[in-house]
Amino acid sequence: MAKEKETKFEDKIKELETIINELESGDIDLEASIEKYTKAMKLVKECDDKLKNIEEQVNKIVKENGELENFTVEE
Repeated sequence: MAKEKETKFEDKIKELETIINELESGDIDLEASIEKYTKAMKLVKECDDKLKNIEEQVNKIVKENGELENFTVEE
């Protein structure tokens, strides 16, 4: 079974921007609008999940002995 290639985050954002522009133009019918809206919501969820995953990775740093430590910014 072939593994489907994952779309890059940046490509998902570009696709989302394209869909938003199409929806804002008002040049598509209701059925197409619903399909595009559904696709946009799926892209938003995928991007949000990716950002949360990256945030978790960034919030950890590796100590000298290889252990992970939570990273906090002191103000």
